[in-house]
Amino acid sequence: MLNDTTNIDFCYLIAFTLSSHRRAGPFNGVDGHRFGYSKPDQRRWSKAHQSCAGTHQSPIAIHSHRAVPLYMPAIELVGYNNLLPGPMTIHNNGHSVSLSIPKTDPAIGKHPYIFGGKLQNEYELEGLHFHWGDKNNRGAEHVLNDIRYPLEMHIIHRNKKYKTVGEALGYSDGLTVLGFFYQVTEQDAPGINTLVRSFAHIVDYDQTLQLNHTFTLQSLIDGIDMTRFYTYKGSLTTPPCSEAVTWVVFPDLLELSVNQMKRFRTLDTGIHGSPMVDNYRALQPIGNRRVFVRKVNPRYTGLDVFEGKHHSKWDWVY
Repeated sequence: MLNDTTNIDFCYLIAFTLSSHRRAGPFNGVDGHRFGYSKPDQRRWSKAHQSCAGTHQSPIAIHSHRAVPLYMPAIELVGYNNLLPGPMTIHNNGHSVSLSIPKTDPAIGKHPYIFGGKLQNEYELEGLHFHWGDKNNRGAEHVLNDIRYPLEMHIIHRNKKYKTVGEALGYSDGLTVLGFFYQVTEQDAPGINTLVRSFAHIVDYDQTLQLNHTFTLQSLIDGIDMTRFYTYKGSLTTPPCSEAVTWVVFPDLLELSVNQMKRFRTLDTGIHGSPMVDNYRALQPIGNRRVFVRKVNPRYTGLDVFEGKHHSKWDWVY
């Protein structure tokens, strides 16, 4: 088991950065102050959370020419086309904007989950959040081929064999996070607009809003080829930095408009009126870890593989 996972706020964990702030907790330092994203602040993370100085930390720089091609299944999304259960809560926690999603009523259907890639189990949806920059030349946490995009979305999933996220953080296979990059264009993106239009109600720190409408997760990631991805073993990108995450990062880009990107920058941190921008962690050493890139087995020519369709039996041949 990994350390640094006791007494962790569940709501904080489902989006990595969601916590109470009104009491001491993992989102606060040992002196009771919230962690920050400045260079000096980030260097202090490991004083309160030893895992932040670990050898399997995230985010990292990903280079296509250094990634190890590996035959593996595509990432399969189950329930991503179903309307998410409500009421969902969107929260300005001072470090990000996060969406918490209640469990699906078993009488209605299964809660969304994923499998495939190098994952050995099914991983159930927990929530999502974003990281972004003050300018369009930065903001994403991972860097792909020396490019840092302005926005990165993380969709968090918990290994089904663990009952809670707190428990899952004690194991190296506890969580899987799907990472998606955004580029800025002229046209509003309808998928993310569902969330962005609610930001006007959570501008101030610690404001929450229960969404009175629902949507599908697929609507947020339309156009992404789920058969093309990079994967590696890493950590949470905020304290406690638990090394319990299998990262799956997709090279295909999502889009949002200039105006939608500006909406993210209107959110407030709650610290002297500071805008919530540049909320990304510095790149971490990759060390002796390997980043894998999915490779399709050339012995099979099923169209489902090469056209990116899901639930193809060919995807499961290594």
